[in-house]
Amino acid sequence: MKKLILAAILITGLGTHAQNASFGIKGGLNYGATGEYESYSQVSEDFTSSFEDGENKTGFHAGFFAQFELLGIFIQPELVYTELNTEYSAFEYKLSKVDAPVLLGVNVLGPLNIKAGPSFQYILKNEIEDSNLEIEDVEKDITVGYQLGLGLDLGRLGFDVRREGSFQDNFAQGGDLATDSGFRIDSRPSQWILSVSYTL
Repeated sequence: MKKLILAAILITGLGTHAQNASFGIKGGLNYGATGEYESYSQVSEDFTSSFEDGENKTGFHAGFFAQFELLGIFIQPELVYTELNTEYSAFEYKLSKVDAPVLLGVNVLGPLNIKAGPSFQYILKNEIEDSNLEIEDVEKDITVGYQLGLGLDLGRLGFDVRREGSFQDNFAQGGDLATDSGFRIDSRPSQWILSVSYTL
């Protein structure tokens, strides 16, 4: 978490030298799922495994953004709280996280813009609902994915649609693989993000 805060301070400091600095709030819906669910069970002395993709569900996000424009190109760092649920056949997996995308964008036609860049993800909490199964913390607190999308700015009001994907897996484990059975879930989501923003 400290790394995210330091990165945000650094980006903000650099942005003060840019033209047309602006700040605002944003929120909206995200639609997607975390990664593959892999379950293990022991048969005699060997383990067998099965795989399942989660069902996409709707979550939400809310947070802050800054935008720094220089020579027609803008940098947009954000700090956003996100909740996402994924439905598997036997349970729902709930994820709470902080996202810190740092996007590079350009205005292409009037109020329309395109943007893309890395998105840092810090897991706050992951849990399994409606089940007796227990799950451990994820392997890595911070991972890096990407976001790319289109934006529409109408005065102070902005509308945004993005696609988020991952560069790496980040598994959370459950059960006991050494003795009987277990499972793991890739916590890094693939999702669509729909946002409304307001520049202060």
